[in-house]
Amino acid sequence: MRLWLAAVGRARPGPARDLFEEYRGRMSWPLTLKEVETKKRVEGEELKRLEAELLLSAIPDGATLVALDERGKVFPSEEFARKVGTWRDGGVQDLAFVIGGADGLAEEVRRRAALVLAFGPMTWPHMLVRGMLAEQLYRAQQILAGHPYHRA
Repeated sequence: MRLWLAAVGRARPGPARDLFEEYRGRMSWPLTLKEVETKKRVEGEELKRLEAELLLSAIPDGATLVALDERGKVFPSEEFARKVGTWRDGGVQDLAFVIGGADGLAEEVRRRAALVLAFGPMTWPHMLVRGMLAEQLYRAQQILAGHPYHRA
């Protein structure tokens, strides 16, 4: 299974990007990061619409889509791992995650998603969410492999 992350914004060097790279480097599943940005100066719904187009065009056709959104479902790590394992075992070749911009995701992206996922009710910096996602994907991989990394 190949993993994809399409995210609005470009990560600058620093701790948040280092965290993402640390966990991406540990994974045996390939994780490709696609960073997108709008070039037009627009706001509100028009901005979310343009970001949605960029995010969806950055992931492979036919990919199973997971949208990260504060209004999404919250999973314990074990349940998230089971969900990822179900997709893997069900033949999903491309599993794509998307992180919107400061205004959030367009409804179009949320509707297209097989899962809308949240990391709790708090708002997290989008650059930090990348690292948190990479760590949870690594943790899911380790849980599915029966490795003691995850000691629940």
